[in-house]
Amino acid sequence: MRAMVIFDLPVITKKERKLATSFRKFLLDDGFEMLQYSVYTRLCPDRDNTNTHLERIKKMAPKTGSIRMLMLTEHQFANMNVVSGEKTIQEIKNTPQQLAFF
Repeated sequence: MRAMVIFDLPVITKKERKLATSFRKFLLDDGFEMLQYSVYTRLCPDRDNTNTHLERIKKMAPKTGSIRMLMLTEHQFANMNVVSGEKTIQEIKNTPQQLAFF
């Protein structure tokens, strides 16, 4: 599984910028990697572990702005289409090899 956090936080005032930076640092410390500036992903072994990270995010989330978390399978993540730009190193190195059972 992969947890994907998508957010849009206000950064107008100095306090808002500090809260947004703190939230980003928290995500990095919690094992997330930046996919895009406001999109972070993390590999999780199962749904229970993903829920643990969701609860941590709820505790650390700033009170203003918008934060979403998606739970994706590795297959769904690997099938993401890149419309503009290139795949990140994270996307390339974590793409699982296809397994086939007959």
